[in-house]
Amino acid sequence: MTVPADTGNRSVSVHLVAMRRRHLRSVLRIETQVYPHPWSLSLFLGELGLRNSRYYVVARVDGSVVGYAGLMISLDEAHVTTIAVDPAWQQHRIGSRLMINLTRAALARGARHMTLEVRVSNTAAQHMYARFGFETEGIRKNYYAESREDALIMWVHDIDTDAHLRRMAAIEAGIEGDTVDETRAGTP
Repeated sequence: MTVPADTGNRSVSVHLVAMRRRHLRSVLRIETQVYPHPWSLSLFLGELGLRNSRYYVVARVDGSVVGYAGLMISLDEAHVTTIAVDPAWQQHRIGSRLMINLTRAALARGARHMTLEVRVSNTAAQHMYARFGFETEGIRKNYYAESREDALIMWVHDIDTDAHLRRMAAIEAGIEGDTVDETRAGTP
């Protein structure tokens, strides 16, 4: 696996590609590092099999998977099912690149709103989601079974508006380095 030479250096070239079965070993490695109750191989395989309603992407640097994310799309709503970045690659805006890609994929599939759940203790993720316009609209009590921790339910509405597209463009403009999108998620 590629390890960043300097974790303060954010200028990297990140390739976003559709998640495939061949990526799952690396995805599971990251999954076990960042989540106390990681998804299983069979769960990821099941999700990848639902191509009409799911979308999964991986972020790669120098050929190594450093992050991944997924969506479930239903009518005009997109639910972020998962997003994770290898701890060695955090602070390189990998999560922001993935969120931009997820938003474009949601728009390309007709979604107008996005939602997700996030641990109440994960303030770093909450701050990132807030930059993308997500706001807390509820709480799921004891959502995370292994710790009985609550989840915030966050939504961003009207992602297809000019105002939201400008927000996305501003976030993208602030990311150092290159992002090569090979997913064909669609550009609004």
